[in-house]
Amino acid sequence: MTKFLLSLHVLAAIIAVGPVAVAASMFPRVLRQAHDASGAGDTSASNQLHLLHRVCRVYAAIGMAVPVFGFATASNLGVLGSAWLITAIALTAVAAAVLMLRILPGQQAALTDLAEPAGTTRIISSTRLAMDTGVFNLLWAVVTVLMIIRPGSTTGA
Repeated sequence: MTKFLLSLHVLAAIIAVGPVAVAASMFPRVLRQAHDASGAGDTSASNQLHLLHRVCRVYAAIGMAVPVFGFATASNLGVLGSAWLITAIALTAVAAAVLMLRILPGQQAALTDLAEPAGTTRIISSTRLAMDTGVFNLLWAVVTVLMIIRPGSTTGA
């Protein structure tokens, strides 16, 4: 049962977190393109932004399965009190907070602002989104490393 839960946990992480990481990373660049093209009446970048935001929202919701399967796996392995796991849980919570409190609202604000005249807030918004996304991705990278190279690992690595 543990191997099955671990497989579900890893698959959920790949399927849910991967698309969010990629779509969120692409959003600031496409946002800059949308600002550059806003006077030309080009809606292609705007359409891409809406799609990227939707991918982030939908896969963030699907991503709720990752900690559910993770807790089930950790419980079966008897490692719920391990320091590496507690650290990974805390970092996962911070990553989720960055996504829910910074990235998704920032994307929504950028989409709302697209119809308004160009201003410096847009560039700051794009830069801030890029920074927040970088933090989100870095947190997930650290969590992944903790999950692979964990203290007391039985893999011999």
